[in-house]
Amino acid sequence: MLDSVLPGKPPAPGPVPREPPRTAQRRDRTISQRGQNLTAASRRTRRSLLLLVLPAALALSGCVATPQPGITNSNTPSRTVPGPTAGVATTSAPLESTQASNKAPVYWIGRSNENVFLYREFRDVSEDDNPITRALRVMMSQKPLDPDFFTPWQNPKMLATSISGKNVITVDVSADAFNSNLDADMAERAIQQLVYTATAAGASAGLTDTGQQIQVVVLVDGHTDYVAFNRVRLGSPTSRSVGMVAPVWIIDPQEGAELADGAVKISGRSTVPGGKLRWELLRTDGSAKAPYLNGTITAASEADQAGMFNLGVNLGPGSYEVRVSQVDPAGKVKDLNVDTRGFTVK
Repeated sequence: MLDSVLPGKPPAPGPVPREPPRTAQRRDRTISQRGQNLTAASRRTRRSLLLLVLPAALALSGCVATPQPGITNSNTPSRTVPGPTAGVATTSAPLESTQASNKAPVYWIGRSNENVFLYREFRDVSEDDNPITRALRVMMSQKPLDPDFFTPWQNPKMLATSISGKNVITVDVSADAFNSNLDADMAERAIQQLVYTATAAGASAGLTDTGQQIQVVVLVDGHTDYVAFNRVRLGSPTSRSVGMVAPVWIIDPQEGAELADGAVKISGRSTVPGGKLRWELLRTDGSAKAPYLNGTITAASEADQAGMFNLGVNLGPGSYEVRVSQVDPAGKVKDLNVDTRGFTVK
């Protein structure tokens, strides 16, 4: 008995009380039910979160991963012009040189054989705006002189242009200029028609450095990313696209020109330097046309005059049509990439 009360020595442990069997069973069932309830609640919470997250994830995936069908960027057009046919090269027209004339270079769209290309005319313009704005205004609001050409643009309420020091032309135009229903190929040609006209006007007026590439940025009502004609996204710096310009192109005389009788000069350009061209003159009387003169000529191959051709003929008073086409090396097409001009000799 003395050992049980000695200092520093703990008392001997006694027996541990035991719960009644029914009380322990009730406690185990309660803990189990709580665990099951927590597990079910967790599953419901995860399911609710998934129902909230999945639609958002699917919507985000739809916005980011799925591009708009049929829309290209202006600076990366699709290949709309077929490759060389029968040895015909498709190249970009050289940039226009500076000139003192008050005529503005304007590009139009025209058909040749089964293809569609850009053709240029020089047009009289007013002195109200800067040279680039004047040329684009003609392109968007007037008709071409040649009935074989056309333009899909509409006369806009607002049109303004400016040039940065890095040879970038900015064109700001109102959305009503695009009120035409075009397919993808024609929409890309229409944007290139604007690019060719703006760069030509800037170069011919001496406003840009012709030794460097000139780019065009198109804004619509002051904003980028507008989808022109519901086909082409604008806003990126865009250059002239190779293959858009006409393979054969009569520069002089222009459609409807009136010339003095005697020596008449016919000039133009081919995209095949050193290539052979077939030419023909027709006498016209109303809708009737009769062959008058014909022959062949070779386009210049020199670097500074590559593709240019000149032809001199003596003509008396009357109405004429000149036709120039490339000679198909394979002989499959008689008039390959033909261009025509009607004029009168007084």
